[in-house]
Amino acid sequence: MVAGPLPAPSGPGKDRLRLWVRLLRASRTIESELRERLRQEFNTTLPRFDVMAALYRAPEGMLMSDLSRFLLVSNGNVTGIVDRLVSEGLVARARRNGDRRTSMVRLTEEGSKAFDIIAAAHEGWIGELLGNVSEDDARRLSGMLKSFRSNWEGRE
Repeated sequence: MVAGPLPAPSGPGKDRLRLWVRLLRASRTIESELRERLRQEFNTTLPRFDVMAALYRAPEGMLMSDLSRFLLVSNGNVTGIVDRLVSEGLVARARRNGDRRTSMVRLTEEGSKAFDIIAAAHEGWIGELLGNVSEDDARRLSGMLKSFRSNWEGRE
């Protein structure tokens, strides 16, 4: 089998296919740049940032299972990240009502301060990377993508 470029999409649905490819390319490009900047400037990873961001939004803490569901990853993936954040003093873990099977996790004061600094840089990077997108276009596209997401939520 000879590999080569795929023919340009044509016919019904070609604009949606092009849109998908452009969304994927933009997402991958931005994600790659964010990963590199987080690594270089804060010696951290995007998954660690995502865990801290989720916990920042829930100052009272979250069950580990809820954190995994929120981040759309397995408990095992989150556990390793949380373990490291706990060992660094950025996250606190406690058993829920004495139940050894369920853990509540939350950012510590040090974790919140660290996240504030990283999140400010992250917001600036996003502003820089999407600087050519007007505020109106950003709101419009965000609304369109939110509508798309709500149409697909709950489907298996």
